[in-house]
Amino acid sequence: MHLASAENRILLTEDKDFGWLTFARELKSPGVILFRFPASARRSLEGTVRWLMDNHADSLHGAFIVLQPGQVRIQRK
Repeated sequence: MHLASAENRILLTEDKDFGWLTFARELKSPGVILFRFPASARRSLEGTVRWLMDNHADSLHGAFIVLQPGQVRIQRK
């Protein structure tokens, strides 16, 4: 999280602990995208990321995003 902040990069992860770091510990970051894709839905991951970038690119900076098959939640920290 510190490296992402230092480089002003949105962190991409599958680790739910980053939600805890973001909200409970209130660590600052340029943004976090948490992927929650089961193995059976991995084929749709690339298309879903492209859809997210095409439709919500302006909302990603400074947000905590949970990306699941067919669903996106964007929370401002």
